[in-house]
Parts: sequence; structure tokens; C-alpha cells
Amino acid sequence: MTPADRVLSPTPPADGPDAAEGPFVVGDRLSLGVAARLSRYLQVLTQAKKMGKETVSSRELSDYTHVNSTQIRRDFSGFGKFGKRGVGYNVDALVSEIRKILRTSGQHNIALFGAGHLGQAIASSDIFADHGFRLVAIFDTDKRKVGQTVGTTKVRHSSELRAVVEEEDIVVGVLAVPTIAAQQIADDLVEAGVKIIFNYAEALLSVPPDVTVHTSSPAVDLLYALYFYLT
Repeated sequence: MTPADRVLSPTPPADGPDAAEGPFVVGDRLSLGVAARLSRYLQVLTQAKKMGKETVSSRELSDYTHVNSTQIRRDFSGFGKFGKRGVGYNVDALVSEIRKILRTSGQHNIALFGAGHLGQAIASSDIFADHGFRLVAIFDTDKRKVGQTVGTTKVRHSSELRAVVEEEDIVVGVLAVPTIAAQQIADDLVEAGVKIIFNYAEALLSVPPDVTVHTSSPAVDLLYALYFYLT
């Protein structure tokens, strides 16, 4: 039986609110639901680690992620025994294990496009560094911004994209640009070989099937919150 033919255990119990989701791992990939929840747990745990917390309970994780504590325990037990009853989960150990499960234990280089207000806020924060992403290049077409330093990174002209992608082994392009400019930058990234685009613009990007685009919109996130938590 080949890896593509088998469903790897463990799978969640057949009862409970998420029982219809299916197996935790299909082939060699996590199910979308499990991957999404683990990412949310990791976000909270990373912040807890920065705050100096050594342990965290499933109830605390539930309060911050709005995932049922029973589901949280089921998710973790599906990959091993991480916590102790009455003590909770060790934050450092759980962060390490989730990163292994999500295959994000290494260092990943990213490039940011747009040195405006949003781009500067992204470059100056720890939002990506906390999760193993290293901002190695910032691009802009505005000659007044080129050569300036944002955070600790010098702004380059977008014409340097292809050479920098190859030189720095960039795996993710982050778009913090006006909507009208987003598609052209996405095209340039695809041509340079980048397979993952994180899009803060409102543009609907057209890319080949082997390229993944994740569009982040505060308005959409707010609608999600309003639907699930206020209705």
C-alpha cells in the first residue's frame, strides 16, 4: 500500500461535535480542520511563552481560541500524550511538538511587498518572526522609499525581485500593496518560482493551481467572529 492509498492513524473518536470531520491525517497531510486548529493553538501558545507562562490548560486554550476544550484534548491526544491531568500542558514542549506536526520547525525566508504604513507595521512587528519566518527583503516601486530601512531591512526596488528570490531562497511573498498593483506582483512572484503568497490586498489574485494564495482581511475575520460568537 502506498502513502497515497492509506489513511494514517490516529483518528478522532466517533462521537462528539467534530466527529464528522473525518481522519486527522489523510495520506501524509493533516485534515484542514486539524491544521487550522493546531495553527490557532500555536498562536496562543507562542504568546503565552513570550509572557513567561510555563504551563497552560485546555480550558485556557479554549478561552483564547474558542475551540471546545474536549476537542482540544482530542486533537492533542491524536498525536501523543502531551499533558498531565491537573497540571496542563508544558508550553515550550507543546510549541515544539505542534511545529513539528505542522512541519514549521525550520527557518523560512519571506519577502514583503509594500513599504507603506501597513508594510512598515508588518516589518516592525514580531508577527512572522515568532513563528520561524525571517523577513529577508522588502520591495517597493516608490523611488522615495527605496534605500530606506524599515525595521532592520533595507527597501529594494521591485525590479530586483527575481534575483533576490533566488539568492535568499524566498518561499513566501507577502503583499501589502494597493489592490491595483497586487496581480502584477503576484505574476512576478509566480514567474520567480514562489509558491506561497500571503495577500493583504483586496485583489482577487489569479495564479496557477500549484501556487497557494491566502488572503487576509480584517473585515472577513470580523464577520466570522460576529457570526460564530454573537449569534
